[in-house]
Amino acid sequence: MMEEVKEGTSTLSVHGHNIKVTEAVKDGDTLTFLIVSEKLSGTGEYHVDRTYDDFEWLQHHLFSQEDVPGIQGVIFPPLPAKAQLNASAKVTKQLGFLGLEEWQPYCTALQTFLRQITAHCILSKNKAVEIFLTSSDPPGRQRVKKNIFNRLSQAVGEMRKEGHKDVDEFFQTKRDHNLALTGYTKAAAERFLDVVLTEQKIAMACGHFSAALHLCVETEEDPDKQAFSKACVKLSEVFDSMKKNMTSVAENDVSTLGLGLDLESRYQEAEKEMLFRRTCKLVELETAKRNAEKAKPVKKAAMDEVKKAAETEFDHISKVAKQEVVSFQAARMEMLRQTLVQWCEKQLLTAKESADQFNQQLQAFRGMA
Repeated sequence: MMEEVKEGTSTLSVHGHNIKVTEAVKDGDTLTFLIVSEKLSGTGEYHVDRTYDDFEWLQHHLFSQEDVPGIQGVIFPPLPAKAQLNASAKVTKQLGFLGLEEWQPYCTALQTFLRQITAHCILSKNKAVEIFLTSSDPPGRQRVKKNIFNRLSQAVGEMRKEGHKDVDEFFQTKRDHNLALTGYTKAAAERFLDVVLTEQKIAMACGHFSAALHLCVETEEDPDKQAFSKACVKLSEVFDSMKKNMTSVAENDVSTLGLGLDLESRYQEAEKEMLFRRTCKLVELETAKRNAEKAKPVKKAAMDEVKKAAETEFDHISKVAKQEVVSFQAARMEMLRQTLVQWCEKQLLTAKESADQFNQQLQAFRGMA
C-alpha cells in the first residue's frame, strides 16, 4: 500500500511531458492501465499499474489542498469519466469518443490528464503525484476527506449564484464566453462523433458486401461464368479496399480531432466549475461585508475579521484564476491548432494511399476488359 500522503512540496523525479499510458489490460470487470514514466536521472523508467480508482485517488488529493492559497482558482485538469465494460448504448453515448470499443483513445485521454497535472506549477508539487507515478504499490483505499468540492456541493445547487453579477469585468466576460463555448464545444463533439459512427457503419457495410461477392464465385468451366466470377473477385477487392480506407478515416478522426474536441469540451466544463467556485466566494465576501456593516458594536471586531479573511481568500482565488484563464486560453488554442493539423495530415496521407490503391484496381479492371 502506498504511504500516506502528507502536505508539502514535492519535486517530480520524472519527465512529466513524456508520461505514457501504454495500454489497458482487462481483468474481469476491471481495466488496469500501464503507465511508463522516464526518470529525470536518465537511468531508466518507472512502470506502474493503475486502475481508475487509483486515478480518482490522485484527483481527490489534488482537490484536497485547502491550505494552498488560491487553490479554488485552479482549472483542474479534467479526469475522463470511468470507462464501462460491456456498457449500454446510452452509457457509451455519454462517454462520447472515449466510449468506443477501442481502448487506445481512452488511454490517450488518461495520458493527457497526467501530463497536464505534471505541467501545472501548483498541482505538480503535491506529493500524491510523485507517489502515483513511481510507487510500485497501489494507492491505499483511504477514507475520503471533505475537500473544496464537498463543501461547495450545496452551493452548486443554488442556481441563483450562476447569474450573480461579477465585480470584475474580466471575469464577467469570461463567464459569458464560457457559457456559450461550453454548449458549442459539446455540440461539436457530439456531431463529430456521429460522423465517426457513420464512417464505421459504412466500413462495416463495405466489408459485408465484399464477403457477399465471394458467394457469387463459381468453379464451373463455362467461360461466361468464369468471367463473371473473376469480376466478382475483383469487385470484392475494391470493396475491401473501401472498407480499409473508411476504417482508417474513422481512426484518424478519433485519434486527432475527435480526442481534441473531447478534451476541449471537458476543459470548458472544468473552467466553468472554477468560475462558479469563484462566484460562490464572491457571494460569501459580499455577505461578509454586509454582516460587518450591520454588526452591533459587541460583534463588530469579529465580523471585520471574517470580512478581512474573506477578502484575502477571494483576492488569492481571483489572482490564481486570472492566471489560469489566460494560460488556459493559450493552451487550448494551441491544442486545437495541433489536432486540426494532425487531422489534415493523416487524412491527406490516407487519401493518397487509397487513391494509389484504387488506381491499381482500375488498371486491373481495364486489363480484364
